[in-house]
Amino acid sequence: MHAGRKYTFFEFILWTRRDLYRLTILAVIPTILYHFCGFTFLSISWVPVALLGTAVSFIIGFKNNASYSRLWEARQIYGGIINISRAFGVMIRDFLESKDKSIEVKVIFYRHFAWLTALRFQLREPRAWENMDDPRNVEYSRNYH
Repeated sequence: MHAGRKYTFFEFILWTRRDLYRLTILAVIPTILYHFCGFTFLSISWVPVALLGTAVSFIIGFKNNASYSRLWEARQIYGGIINISRAFGVMIRDFLESKDKSIEVKVIFYRHFAWLTALRFQLREPRAWENMDDPRNVEYSRNYH
């Protein structure tokens, strides 16, 4: 399984800086309005915040579990393709009987390798749902890929 490379804390901050700016401004404005301008109606009790936080954590947990299940299923399918390819190669080598066995085996092997290569390129094609046009993803791709 490809786990990717490890990123430092500073790379993470650099990559998420636009969101950090936005969230900092979103947090500072109500704080300034409450403390310095006397807008006390901006206060909120902890019960709705805790309830909302609990609900959001459950939703995120379920989504994370579902995405991990999809990843695991894809890994199992790819592992099955690898195992079947190995078994196919052994069967071709062992069961094929003719004068020019090595030539026929090579032709079948190369056709199978061509199919595997076509599958690899098909799986690595960018998809519309990958959001590669998002400015953060463009910057990430430029710096890390």
